Amino acid sequence: MTFDPGVRNKADEAFSQARRRVLFRRILGFFAPAQPDSLLSFDEVRAKLKIRGQHYAGLRTIPLDKIAGSVGRYQEFNRAFLPTQEHIRERWKRIYEVAHSAAGFPPIDVYQIGDVYFVRDGHHRVSVLKELGATSIEATVTALETPIPLAADVDDLALDLKAEYAAFLQETKLDVLRPGQPIEFTLPGQYQKLYEHIAVHRHYLGLREEREIPWKEAVVRWYDEVYYPTVQAIAEEDVLAAFPERTEADLYMWIIEKRHYLVERDDHEVTLGEAASEFSREFGSGAGRKQLDASVKRARGK
Repeated sequence: MTFDPGVRNKADEAFSQARRRVLFRRILGFFAPAQPDSLLSFDEVRAKLKIRGQHYAGLRTIPLDKIAGSVGRYQEFNRAFLPTQEHIRERWKRIYEVAHSAAGFPPIDVYQIGDVYFVRDGHHRVSVLKELGATSIEATVTALETPIPLAADVDDLALDLKAEYAAFLQETKLDVLRPGQPIEFTLPGQYQKLYEHIAVHRHYLGLREEREIPWKEAVVRWYDEVYYPTVQAIAEEDVLAAFPERTEADLYMWIIEKRHYLVERDDHEVTLGEAASEFSREFGSGAGRKQLDASVKRARGK
């Protein structure tokens, strides 16, 4: 196939411009928080999210901004699919030339996990089309099954939290027993605490009812008798409005801990609504909010 020499020169300059933007993004990252810059590794994400199966989803037109990962070539492009390696220049230029010809591209081949696509074949095509301002591309899609939501802007911390969530669901099967109610934290280590809450609830149920409580029953009753009522109290007291960067699960954990503190301090029963109100009054604004934010930063290791 013969290409216009003018297009060839444009291809070389376009690649050089793309490489300069890679450097510019890196420099900006030193001075201000930025979006995640590295492509997601398919193998790493698949392992962390405890994939349960996969199926062929057919030929689709997919949005380029949802392509955020790679199978095996995540070091050659960044999250914006700008080329990070000089050695791919000639291959990239050939794809650029094809894009300016009548030949057209075959579909790329991708895996889909949640809302994110991982390129198995077609990395250079994605990079060139994004450089040319395209917004979508044809792809053959294999969808992997996971109950964990995943977005294209996920960063390392969020991915680690989702890995904890996947492990929690694997142990509790809560997504099967009580589907439709995601439990998402913004801090690490909280899912292990939830697991311990279930174990404690199971223990006290056994003592009260004088029988061995099956694990699945304990999970369901913890959700129905402890977690969901707390979430309802959070909604009724509108506590989440004072903490826009947190989730219902974050507040559940803090309110449960607050309730335990109040019970021990006052030596009488405290309702979930009372604990939620007290928590909101203490930490919803002013110095209390700063105190809580400081404890959150410590928990995240910042």
